[in-house]
Amino acid sequence: MSKKKDVPGGSGAARGAARLDDSGHDGRAVSRRRLIGGVGAAGAAGLVLGAAGGVGGYAAAQDDEATALTTVGSTEAVFHGKHQPGITTPLQARGHLVAFDLAAGAGRKEAAALMRRWSAAAERLMAGEPAEGGRGHDTGVALDAGPSSLTVTFGFGRTFFARTGLTGHRPAALDPLPAFSSDHLDSRRSDGDLWVQIGADDALVAFHALRALQKEAGSTARVRWQMNGFNRTPGATARPMTARNLMGQVDGTNNPKPAESDFDERIFVPSGGSAESSWMAGGSYAVVRRIRMLLDDWEELTVTRQEQIIGRRKADGAPLSGGSETTAMDLDKRGPDGKPLIAANAHARISSPEKNGGAAMLRRPFSYHDGISEDGTPDAGLLFICWQADPFKGFIPVQRKLDRGDALSPFIRHEASGLFAVPGGAAAGEYVGQRLLEA
Repeated sequence: MSKKKDVPGGSGAARGAARLDDSGHDGRAVSRRRLIGGVGAAGAAGLVLGAAGGVGGYAAAQDDEATALTTVGSTEAVFHGKHQPGITTPLQARGHLVAFDLAAGAGRKEAAALMRRWSAAAERLMAGEPAEGGRGHDTGVALDAGPSSLTVTFGFGRTFFARTGLTGHRPAALDPLPAFSSDHLDSRRSDGDLWVQIGADDALVAFHALRALQKEAGSTARVRWQMNGFNRTPGATARPMTARNLMGQVDGTNNPKPAESDFDERIFVPSGGSAESSWMAGGSYAVVRRIRMLLDDWEELTVTRQEQIIGRRKADGAPLSGGSETTAMDLDKRGPDGKPLIAANAHARISSPEKNGGAAMLRRPFSYHDGISEDGTPDAGLLFICWQADPFKGFIPVQRKLDRGDALSPFIRHEASGLFAVPGGAAAGEYVGQRLLEA
């Protein structure tokens, strides 16, 4: 859930740009940068109004105080609620995934104090406020920006429970994931006691939150691994569209929708569970996988071959059986040669709920690019994050099916993995995980 928040005076960048021309001088004419700088979700409407205003619009531009060039920074996500933010929140432009291990000697008491500090910091940061009040002064990195849809999400790994003496409260859904043939997992970038997901529509806002939470960890926890990702910036397309991954494919078409009657049942843990895991009510389980895309090999394929592997058209995400992106796949439809239009090993067919007993998960990934590997290939791919009420009914059965014959498998490699219990949202006056740590 998010809401628009008025940011007085707009951002510092917006105020400065309104007074400068393309050369950086205080020009009297409307610069091209100013004219097009706000085109996006709200900027296109501004252009229409400017054209209609004619000379009047020009006079206002040079004499009046400028308004913000964009509304991206003013969008605020809500920290308190039934569920934690960052699960059903629309995809954000920038993300950081960080796992921490508790320091030697840190136990339940120290973990509770850390979650209290982290929750307080997250609430302030998501409201667009400085990270003051914790350990040290605010860095000022995001001083000029609004909340920018910032979300901070916290989870607990399997090892967290033994280190805090809470093994009796560890849910069965946190049992280790099975091994898959496509796994090439690096243990140093997998798992962890604590997991933090940070997302925002501005890179500096996301980095600011990252640094603030790292500082708040103090001597209680140390970073085990960190991964940085990105998505398309809101407003970069003329209309809302399903995101594309680094293979150029529309990715996320078949995601469960919050409007569906069984959405909560599939994604969130219901109340009334066992006494050991009742603290997870309203929470969800996050499977995190760093999936390397072998882009050089993929890009050598023709578009037709890529579409056959995926089972969808690359241009618009429509299934090869016909229709538009949102048209249901006709898995029985055949071409003139008698063969299924969507091949038996096509990724879209194998991963579809129809072929997995209705198993579904909410995929909410980030792309990543970490430069060039020693062999000269791009170290790039997907920070895959999926949410479900039970990974043994969501991710695991689907991945097992993909592992047995997905046509996409030769072009991807799973390099890191983690499974985390993400408790429900904190009520006002509570911190995330309080029901577990004070059980």
